[in-house]
Amino acid sequence: MGKIIAVSSNKGGILKTSLTTNLAGVLSKEGKKVLIVDTDNQANVMLTFGENPDEYENTLFEVLTEDFPIRDAIVNVHKNIYVLPANENLAYFDMRVLDNQDMYPNYLELFKEKIEEIREEFDVILVDTPPNMGIIVANVLMAVDSVIVPFHPETYNIRSIIKTIEAIENFKTRNEKLNILAVVPTKVKLNTSIHNETLNLCQQFCNTRGIKITKNVVKETIKYADALAKNRLPLTLVDKKSKDDVVQDYFKLVKELGL
Repeated sequence: MGKIIAVSSNKGGILKTSLTTNLAGVLSKEGKKVLIVDTDNQANVMLTFGENPDEYENTLFEVLTEDFPIRDAIVNVHKNIYVLPANENLAYFDMRVLDNQDMYPNYLELFKEKIEEIREEFDVILVDTPPNMGIIVANVLMAVDSVIVPFHPETYNIRSIIKTIEAIENFKTRNEKLNILAVVPTKVKLNTSIHNETLNLCQQFCNTRGIKITKNVVKETIKYADALAKNRLPLTLVDKKSKDDVVQDYFKLVKELGL
């Protein structure tokens, strides 16, 4: 059975999409067939692969609200990597389902119903989420097996990760299989005291909840943006960078996560 894993936090700017797409890059190189589902109307997943999301008429929004066949909306963007894209239409998802509850009586399970149709066709399904806990994220949490929570170790982000973890844990009453796979530190500067101190605080909180925080971290570097600008690909898929320490860190992270 394919794994369905969300990458989620209610904080923006912490590399959710970068983490998702670079994990997919490693998994694809290891021979796994990966689907990335973009549930953020910013549509950064397709942009990461050099695609214009506005060129796609049938996206996650049409799959969820208009019963468009999910397989027909999936796009092959790289060897072993497929994307179910989003676009600006997804910004109206909450309004659509809340204003038409007679049409969508089980509106929190729309995503689950669709994703289960294709679970067996992929080794791993990664779900990139927007930085909130709205109805689309609730749909995701109803469907996934586990969640990876990225964490940028700045002092003001401690409150954010606590709120994110509490929200996910509260959802276990609706999805009993749901668990937090790990907290993954991102944009980390290990040579700064504030990051090390904040990581220690996060570790202490995670210990009280029995949640794993990965030893392998995503370091702060311009290399991710450089890969997008020059290659229109996630860094882990740029062949000439395969021996780079930052890329190798991702391979170690995938192993640590057990993906």
